[in-house]
Amino acid sequence: MPAPLTLVKTSAELPPSADAVVIGGGIIGVFAAYYMAKRGLKVALVEKGYVGAEQSSRNWGWCRQQNRDARELPMATKSLDLWEQFARETGEDTGFRRCGLLYLSDDEEELAGWARWRDFARTVGVTTHMLDSAAASERGKATGRIWRGGVFSPSDGIADPANAAPAVARAILKLGGCVLQNCAARGLELEAGKLSAVVTERGTIRTKIAILSGGAWASSFCRQLGISFPQASIRSSILSIAPGEGDIPDALHTARVSVTRRGDGSHTLAISGRGRVDPTGQQMRFATQFLPMFIRRWRSLSPGGLEGVRSGHESLSRWRLDRPTPMERLRILDPAVNRSTIKLTHDRAVEMLPGLKGRRITAAWAGYIDSTPDGVPAIGEIPDIPGFILAAGFSGHGFGIGPGAGHLIADVATGANPIVDPRPYHPSRLLRSAWGKVADF
Repeated sequence: MPAPLTLVKTSAELPPSADAVVIGGGIIGVFAAYYMAKRGLKVALVEKGYVGAEQSSRNWGWCRQQNRDARELPMATKSLDLWEQFARETGEDTGFRRCGLLYLSDDEEELAGWARWRDFARTVGVTTHMLDSAAASERGKATGRIWRGGVFSPSDGIADPANAAPAVARAILKLGGCVLQNCAARGLELEAGKLSAVVTERGTIRTKIAILSGGAWASSFCRQLGISFPQASIRSSILSIAPGEGDIPDALHTARVSVTRRGDGSHTLAISGRGRVDPTGQQMRFATQFLPMFIRRWRSLSPGGLEGVRSGHESLSRWRLDRPTPMERLRILDPAVNRSTIKLTHDRAVEMLPGLKGRRITAAWAGYIDSTPDGVPAIGEIPDIPGFILAAGFSGHGFGIGPGAGHLIADVATGANPIVDPRPYHPSRLLRSAWGKVADF
C-alpha cells in the first residue's frame, strides 16, 4: 500500500529557458521554487515522478523546534511562521496547525537531555515546558498510565505530508512558474566553467541557476558532476490507521512508539529512529564517514537487503545525457515495507493507547531518509560549478523546515539577505572529519 498523496495537475511544455531550474519536487524543491517565483524569477521545477511522491509524503509531518540541532533551530523557528504565512498568502491548505508536540518518558537520562535542551532553547527565545510526573500523566491520560515526566512544545505543530508539497506546487503555478512531472533531469551543461543549462529527458533548459533538491538521489547526481557528496539512506517503515473515537494527543512521542493525528482523524504510527540499512556501492564508498552515526544508532538500525541496489538511487555508475538514467527507470522510490516493524509498531501503539484498538490499518509504506554524516542538511553553492546550488541530506528533518530551507535557497540563489545564517549548512563542512563533535544537548 503506497503512502497517501494528493496528485496535482502541472505544466505540459518544457520551457526553453528559465532564470532558475529546480531539480526535484519534494517539499524542499517546491518551497525553493515558490520563493523564487514570488520574487519575480521565471522558475522551472522538474520532477522525475510526481510532486511529493517520495519522502516528502512518507514522513510523520512534524514541524518542530523541540530537540533540534542548534544549527537547525533558527531555520525551524522561521519555518513555523512561514507555514502560516504561506496559507494566508496563497489560500492553499498544507494541513499545518500549531497543535503542540508532546514527549513522554520514564527514562531519567532522556528527561535530563530534554531539560538541557530547554535551557538552551531559552537563550534563543524558544519556549518549551518540562512536565513533572503529574503534568505528563495528565497530558498523556489517553495512555491510562503514570509517566515519570515529559516535555510539551506549545508552538510546534504538524502539517499533512499527503497535501503539503502538492499545495505549494499549485501556488508556484499561480505565480506563473512551470512545474513538470515525469521529467527527469539528467545533468548539467557548462560554458566557460559556469552553469549554462539543465539537460532533462525532454530537452534542455537554458539557465544560470540550478538547485539540486533530489533527496535520496542527490549524491548519485552529484557524482555525475565530479562532486563527492557523502550521503546515506535509511529505509524506514510506518503505517496509518482509520479514524476513530478517543482523546488521543495530536502529536505524541515516546521511545516505544510515536503517533500523529491527520486532518481526517486518522493516525500515523511510527517508531522513532528504527530503520534498515540497505547495502549499496554508495554506502560502502562513504562508510567511514557514516560509521560514527551508525555506531550511535546501532540499537535502532538493522541490516537490510537488496532494496537499495534494485532501486538504483545510490548507484556508482555514470550515465549519459542522451540515454535514460536510473531515475527514469524508477520514477518513484517505493521500497518494500518491513512487515515485522509494521507489526511491532502497531502492537506497541495499541498497547500504549487503548483508544486505537479496533481501528483497521489503512496503509503501510516505506521511504528512504537521506542523511549526511552530521545529520544537518547541505545547502549552498558548489564553488567548482558557479550557479549550481545543492540542497539535500535533510536527514529526516526536511519536511518541517521545508519553508525555511526553501526561503534560504532562494536567498542564496538571488543574493538576498539570508533568512538565517547560511554558513552552518554549507556543503564544504562535509569535507571535515566525520568524527568532529556535533552539537549535544
